[in-house]
Amino acid sequence: MESDHKTPSRDQRIFDLKLSKETISLYLLCCGIKDAGVTLTTKNILERWNSSEEVFQKAMKELEDRNIISRILSDGDKNDVFQIKDVHGWR
Repeated sequence: MESDHKTPSRDQRIFDLKLSKETISLYLLCCGIKDAGVTLTTKNILERWNSSEEVFQKAMKELEDRNIISRILSDGDKNDVFQIKDVHGWR
């Protein structure tokens, strides 16, 4: 019997990286968006983000710098598309 259950995209090791609480919150939000089957775009994230855009930008930069999330497409007008990277490539 096959199951439709998918493994959640989040990895508990995020809590071992000594990231800011805002960065961890953004990571968890991105995982929730992805797990809901919604494309991980700046627009979709900001619609759900409950802090300032400045805090979002800082947290996203930290996630990108640590290779946790990568920008895979950008039109330069806040319509970036992201992907969550495999935990084995995190820094």
